[in-house]
Amino acid sequence: MESKTQACELCPRKCRVDRVNHFGFCGAGKNLRVALVSLHKWEEPCLSAERGAGTVFFSHCNLRCVFCQNFSISREGFGAEISVARLAEIFIEQQNRGAANIELVTPTHFTDKICAAIDIAKARGLSLPIVWNSNAYENPETLELLRGRVDIFLPDLKYFDEDAAKKFSAAPNYFSVATAAIKKMFELVGAAKFDGERMTRGLIVRHLILPNFRRDAIKIVDWLYETFDDKIFISLMNQYTPVYRAAEFKKINRRLTTFEYDSVVEHAANLGIKNCFVQIGKTADEKFIPDFNLMNVERKNHGACRPKD
Repeated sequence: MESKTQACELCPRKCRVDRVNHFGFCGAGKNLRVALVSLHKWEEPCLSAERGAGTVFFSHCNLRCVFCQNFSISREGFGAEISVARLAEIFIEQQNRGAANIELVTPTHFTDKICAAIDIAKARGLSLPIVWNSNAYENPETLELLRGRVDIFLPDLKYFDEDAAKKFSAAPNYFSVATAAIKKMFELVGAAKFDGERMTRGLIVRHLILPNFRRDAIKIVDWLYETFDDKIFISLMNQYTPVYRAAEFKKINRRLTTFEYDSVVEHAANLGIKNCFVQIGKTADEKFIPDFNLMNVERKNHGACRPKD
């Protein structure tokens, strides 16, 4: 597949940076960079199944969320550079470990190379569902590259309020961009399909409820149900933890209250939504943040590396 990283327009920012010689707004250059390959048992039950989702955490991100729990890889660029061929090997290795799927976490800025790796791995016997776990700030044109390659989309629809999106994630026009992307995702995979308890195809839209933004969350739930009815799954998350730069913003510098979360869940139930995941118990804890240690990234783990300034 021809590289899309010269005059890069993979994401809605369309910064047109020549990533062969420079870094894009997202921080990524020409090469894939991965921080962790793991079996993740804390995803939605239909994704984790028995052995865990086969997560591949990519470094860098096209958003700048001030509360990002993965800031060491999204903003600081922690990770190791790997080839497309090595990524294809990682997919096969995850399958051999018994992963329920291949879950690509924050993959947008490497879309072209990931597509090439998927093609190589499928030619070598990869049969697991491919999960695209993104922040929803995506181009429909880029998502079209995933047709026939990705089976499950797992976007996080972060904001209804445009001012919040700009203030906390430096993401102009977030809601309009993200909802267009989510509609495209549904077009690509359609209604959910299962093999027993394991999802094999479909769309799960996550929403991380922020403190002082329960009304924003309710508007997001309303839009999702009005647009898709019960053809998709919604995942309402209560695990917001004020990390990274959250202390600089008083409005979001605390954990979510039980009332804030329960009121959004109750609203979803009152609408009649049937396909909704909720989190029970205390999930807002830094112990749930992955340990980005390059596990399973390289054939032989060497020291971690960061991109040059």
